[in-house]
Amino acid sequence: MNTRKYTLIGGDLRNVKLAEAIYEDGNQVNIFGFKNAGFDMKLPENEDMQEAIDDSQIVIGPLPCTNDNEVLNAPFHDGKIQINEVFRIMKKNQLFIAGKINDKITHLAKAYNVYSIDILDREEMAVLNTIPTAEGAIQLAMEELPITLNGSKVLVLGYGRVGKTLSKMLTGIGADVYSEARKFSDIAWIRAYGHKPVYINELQNVIGDMNLIINTIPYTILDTSLLEKVGKECLIIDLASKPGGVDFVRAKELGIKVIWALSLPGKVAPVTAAGYIKQTVYNIIEELGV
Repeated sequence: MNTRKYTLIGGDLRNVKLAEAIYEDGNQVNIFGFKNAGFDMKLPENEDMQEAIDDSQIVIGPLPCTNDNEVLNAPFHDGKIQINEVFRIMKKNQLFIAGKINDKITHLAKAYNVYSIDILDREEMAVLNTIPTAEGAIQLAMEELPITLNGSKVLVLGYGRVGKTLSKMLTGIGADVYSEARKFSDIAWIRAYGHKPVYINELQNVIGDMNLIINTIPYTILDTSLLEKVGKECLIIDLASKPGGVDFVRAKELGIKVIWALSLPGKVAPVTAAGYIKQTVYNIIEELGV
């Protein structure tokens, strides 16, 4: 494999482990935005952001890239890393890779002639990322529920990538899995895999019997009308990105416990997640011939 020069800037523990993994493959790696990580890192941090970025071929940002469209998501940095400053420093022949790059950041990158790629738009990354997400959700449920998942009634809202992996894992440990979907094709797959299919307009008929509800839908599906039917002992885990899929205020008023579990791969399995990111980055580089 040809060696290259990378810069990793900002991000959580996944990017820390990613930097170390890329370095161990024989590449040159600069890092910036990790001084407050609270543990010793294998790589020294560059003092100057421009120096860190200047001569790298690939610049890797956080997953998610930003929470406010202004600064990079950099929980280990003691200041703010302005996105437009990163793009201003970058040259036209450099590649910017990060996760959940929204339209505003994409347009900003184009304005600075920066070629950006959202790693979560890659199917291999999106699929592999569901594994630590699902395992993390199951770990949370095991820690919070006073009963075993084996034999419990579990409702998975949404049958996308995460919903598919979750339903499979939960069935594997003996849960009685109800999978919600909108598409007739998804309902057919749910039946084929042995889960109980639930059409979205049938949720009110089953939701009151659930011990655990896990949502993957990124808009408010658990509104007042459905929350009022949820049992008081039921746990809700919301995996959806902001603004989430639960009316959190109403759930609190009803005394329903809701855990909004964001970025689980970085929290429960950062080394594995970093491995997925690394392989996907290498795939991108191979395809582009960088």
